[in-house]
Amino acid sequence: MDFLSNLFFAPSITQSLFVLTLTIALGIFLGAKLKIRSMSLGVTWILFCGIVLSAFGIRLTPEVESFAKDFGLVLFVYSIGLSVGPSFFSSLGKGGLRLNLVAVGVVLLTVCCTVAIHFISGEDMATLVGVMSGAVTNTPSLGAAQQTFGDMHGAVNPNIANGYAVAYPLGVVGIILSFMILRWVFRVNLHHEEEALHQTENNGKEPVCVDVAISNNQIDGVAIAELNRLCRISLVVSRIIHADKTESVPTAATRLHVGDTIRVLTEKEDLPTLMLLGQLVENQHKTDTRSKASNLVSRRIVVTKPEWNGQKIGKMNLTSQYRVTITRVNRAGIDLLARPNLHLQLGDRIMVVGETNDVQKVADIFGNELKRLDVPNLMPIFIGIALGVVLGTLPIAIPGVSQSFKLGLAGGSLIVALLISYFGPYKMVIFTTSSANMMLREIGISLFLAAVGLGAGASFVPSIVAGGYMWLVYGIVITLVPILIMEIVARKVLHLNYFTIMGLIAGSTTDPPALAYASELSTGNDQASVAYATVYPLTMFLRVLVAQLMILALC
Repeated sequence: MDFLSNLFFAPSITQSLFVLTLTIALGIFLGAKLKIRSMSLGVTWILFCGIVLSAFGIRLTPEVESFAKDFGLVLFVYSIGLSVGPSFFSSLGKGGLRLNLVAVGVVLLTVCCTVAIHFISGEDMATLVGVMSGAVTNTPSLGAAQQTFGDMHGAVNPNIANGYAVAYPLGVVGIILSFMILRWVFRVNLHHEEEALHQTENNGKEPVCVDVAISNNQIDGVAIAELNRLCRISLVVSRIIHADKTESVPTAATRLHVGDTIRVLTEKEDLPTLMLLGQLVENQHKTDTRSKASNLVSRRIVVTKPEWNGQKIGKMNLTSQYRVTITRVNRAGIDLLARPNLHLQLGDRIMVVGETNDVQKVADIFGNELKRLDVPNLMPIFIGIALGVVLGTLPIAIPGVSQSFKLGLAGGSLIVALLISYFGPYKMVIFTTSSANMMLREIGISLFLAAVGLGAGASFVPSIVAGGYMWLVYGIVITLVPILIMEIVARKVLHLNYFTIMGLIAGSTTDPPALAYASELSTGNDQASVAYATVYPLTMFLRVLVAQLMILALC
């Protein structure tokens, strides 16, 4: 019996490891078994298991709790950044502004609700800032509020942390509950949402293949290298169909003539500009595959040789050496136009057009061996996390505000992961298989939820008994009112996809469990993760800033 008692209650590294893994296992089991009309809270059950165990005195050592919470959150957001980086930068030009405006609306409404409760109820503002931080599940804003209060008064206000602990669990549930309410009110059919998303995904930025019959005399004799400058759009000419119906792969120096038909890859939004060159004609090879009369083929080739990692497409001179053209690059499921300044990354799938022998030679050069990608690359993951920690801990000064703010470990790690996944570090292989990335993500969120639950359970019941039960009411109002209002705006006014709204709200509340729930529903796409990553950096900045400003102004 002493053995079991020590295993559950005696503070040690062994006891903490056992309790942590037991909490995660129980939470995952309940998430798989307990469902209401096929809906489940998923990994969020880990949080509740932690609270229950902690209420019975089963807890982690402070050091292990702090490490598991921070490291788990960093792993979670970093793996998200790696997987959605290309989608994130692609989304900025077409819808990022709208998503961030909705997220700002959520933040401002949250502040308005908190201030209104302060004046109506007379509750201490410092306590309400803690409740607000828990209601929107934002731990960095809690830390910022505690630090600012301590700097102002030279003492710690325990009610800030207690308000956070009371409001946090219902904050997690409330955000997920809002998704269910939205789905019920608007009769959302997930299958229909999936189909609509596929129809509109990457609208305007998706590379498209068209044939253009040159009829503009001003283009006659112009080299292909000059087309981008003259048209002021990004395009790639994959082949020329001459007047005698023969086809060839052009080089940058190839000159166009009236009567030629060129196969062009560009973005949808740039199609009207192509009409300046001539007439858009029916594309006989819309899928960019080999035609019966053509000696040219197009083929997907996977970059699996590390020496090509970080190389610019424009500096490879493949056209002059092998008479082939790279037309597009698929990265993390997103098609990117093969611009000359685009850096290749290991794992990229490139579309190459040319004669069969030349295309095969290029395939051998790039590797095209999928087995090479099975080898994990751990160094860039930990280097990226280290850089994210540095960025997250840098103090950033705001003019007119005495206290500087920080992005936090999660914010810094996410930003670094987004940059690395899209641009790629010089000569460093960052490719990670989707299964490995998912494993990192699930381990991270599980560690985070278990540590938060095991830490919050100790003060949860005593705070409620001592009169903090009203904090639950305040927290529910602060959680539900702002996000329900903005969810309706997003759906009715902006006509956003349901998956996008879930990711947007999860990001605007910086709530990893809500994103995990959204990701479980959106198994056929990563739209929720993209929306989350799109609004997360700005939201994190605003959450930390407003928490400090509310303490400075009203405490």
